[in-house]
Amino acid sequence: MPTNGINKALKLQFGLINYENRYLTAEAFGFKVNASGISLKKKQIWTLEQDEQDGQVVFLRSHLGRYLASDKAGKIICGAEKPEPECRFLIVPQSDGRWALQSEPYQRYFGGSADYLSCFAQAIGEQELWAVHLALHPQASLLSVARKRYAHLSASEGEISVDSNIPWGVDSLVTLVYLDGKYSLKTCDSRFLSNDGKLVKENSNTTSFTLELKSGKLAFKDCDGKYLAPVGPTGTLRSGRCSKPGKDELFDLEESHPQVVFQAANKRFVSVKQGVSISANQDVETDMETFQMEIDKESKKSMFRTNGGSYWTLVTHGEIQSTATEVEVNTMFDIEWRGHRVALKASNGKYVCTKKNGQLSAVSDTVGDDELLLMKLINRPILILQGENGFVCHHKNSNTLDANRSVYDIFSLLFNNGAYHIKSVNGKFWYISSSGLICSDGEKAEDFFLEFPEHGRVAVKGSNGKYLRGDQGGTLMCDGASVDASSLWEY
Repeated sequence: MPTNGINKALKLQFGLINYENRYLTAEAFGFKVNASGISLKKKQIWTLEQDEQDGQVVFLRSHLGRYLASDKAGKIICGAEKPEPECRFLIVPQSDGRWALQSEPYQRYFGGSADYLSCFAQAIGEQELWAVHLALHPQASLLSVARKRYAHLSASEGEISVDSNIPWGVDSLVTLVYLDGKYSLKTCDSRFLSNDGKLVKENSNTTSFTLELKSGKLAFKDCDGKYLAPVGPTGTLRSGRCSKPGKDELFDLEESHPQVVFQAANKRFVSVKQGVSISANQDVETDMETFQMEIDKESKKSMFRTNGGSYWTLVTHGEIQSTATEVEVNTMFDIEWRGHRVALKASNGKYVCTKKNGQLSAVSDTVGDDELLLMKLINRPILILQGENGFVCHHKNSNTLDANRSVYDIFSLLFNNGAYHIKSVNGKFWYISSSGLICSDGEKAEDFFLEFPEHGRVAVKGSNGKYLRGDQGGTLMCDGASVDASSLWEY
């Protein structure tokens, strides 16, 4: 089995909101800091780093890569290129989930409003309290630090169980929903985790948790001051007895890679059920027919991991087997996006073809029916898109969508023969208007195509052959001629 923590724990990035509901902002000019931001954009994002010797001490790094610091007189600056002694802060969590930030060398508290920020308060008042708004993509895998197991929806038990060795399939996706400074945990079937461990349809007081950080890990505190922890043999996720987070109450959020199912020209699913050879010979989709697509950051090529932890690899005579345990040149494939289907090219420069017996082999020079595969993304039934300027969200007063918001809307992703339909909360569908705008009130569904050109990003192509992008005004359009920064989305 692959070891735990197979995917990287996500770096904790967040916005800090003061008592006037304004975000802490790092300006490029003169490395000045203010609390004037009205939403969570690039300038309002801070990365938490921990001191390697003392886990209690944190550093706050701005989007410019500079560190927040306070001098003896309480003056705040954010120009240090590396963590210096005056950049050392302690987080003092409050019962309502907000943080006070205390300068470690001077023991004073950081707060204020607009351009008047200082770190000189001797006690914590309303002005020294900051709400935490996570800036990372809200869909992830949840790993219990103590059990070294992943959380997943156990539909038969009606709970979230923390007993998976690897985060596999749609059930392992957790969506964090942010509302009024609190977080809820939403399962792939759109239910919320209540503090008693039950899954419920509606978000309420018992499904809202405040986020606390301890040694770089997350803890979830409920409305009664108790913390979520895995309980019992199946690791039922619920509030325990503890009113202080120990190891049992700590979690990592890990990046959730796309997981896909392939169907070949013979209408059968590609599988590892028969052993090491990769063959299209199954009629049902199970974990054996599901593959994790990991995209290499440098080459942009794709690797396909089986649920046993091995990778597809090219072996002699062009055969594709699942015998590789390490990533190497023979485990990398180029994906060509061909509308409703994909073609895979192996490291020998040949296309992967489905032979008469179902066996996959990289032996073809051109692409015909036998080289085309239907690829279905299975672990994103709910879609949240985050672009370079913010999240995709319904526009307040029209049927269009914004692509620059600090809050996100959750959409349903429905597979349709190699394409996808995108559905809004109101049950209506996305479509492209005559002027290239994406509208969200369609009575009938329209096809969109997902392409995965690089690690952690998706490009969405409309039926007009153009890509989704956010324009200068923050409106979601489908007029991108090619894939660039404006048309790549975290998903």
